[in-house]
Amino acid sequence: MKIPLRPIVVLASLVAAWQMLVVVTGAPPYILPGPGKVAAAWAEHWLLILDNAALTLAEIVLGLVLGTALGCLSAMTMAYFRPARRWLLPVLVVSQAVPVFALAPMLVLWLGYGMASKVAMATLIIYFPVTTAFHDGLRRTDPGWLDLARTMNAGRWAVLRHVRIPAALPALASGLRVATAVAPIGAVVGEWVGSSAGLGYLMLHANARMQVDVMFAALATLAFLAVTLYFSVDGLLRRALRWQPDTSPTED
Repeated sequence: MKIPLRPIVVLASLVAAWQMLVVVTGAPPYILPGPGKVAAAWAEHWLLILDNAALTLAEIVLGLVLGTALGCLSAMTMAYFRPARRWLLPVLVVSQAVPVFALAPMLVLWLGYGMASKVAMATLIIYFPVTTAFHDGLRRTDPGWLDLARTMNAGRWAVLRHVRIPAALPALASGLRVATAVAPIGAVVGEWVGSSAGLGYLMLHANARMQVDVMFAALATLAFLAVTLYFSVDGLLRRALRWQPDTSPTED
């Protein structure tokens, strides 16, 4: 089994830079705890951190699934029904013109302090990149493929299923990668606004009690979850789109 050395080297470099920053600045532990203190805090409170991390991860994954489903449905609707495009595009723009953080208090008020408001926040953040990327892919199908489908008397829905959607999958994959990277923002912001569990709640709770090492331990766990989720989705997309050629320059 090949050991991935690059992530280990990157992680070790970040930890070393962190420790060096603590030593050089002489920051007290209640301002910037060192990696050792954060690791000790994680070891002491690991069960509490993992319980809250499981809830945050569930919120992120549910938001990702719902945002992707709504985004794909909206993109296909706009691509095939021109009147719907005139109605949905302004809604899509407005959804991003209003900062999603400003909507968090209203979502908590409407949906409560439970998981629903956090999933809704994650869904709102994910919806835009998925919709725009997939819609752009559907609009930019190779004209030659469409002409061939018409020559073979393919119907409108057959063209959508067998030509447009497969051709738009690389664009959708790009949107999903962006959505996966930003999905944790919605869940954590929702937890900051109002919740009784989750990593965002745990960070605020620890900060109020001046448990800065616990706060950093929760933050490190959130970063690990976000990076792991991104590379998991990226790996699944690469396997699903093996037919798409990778034309990036090779390393010397």
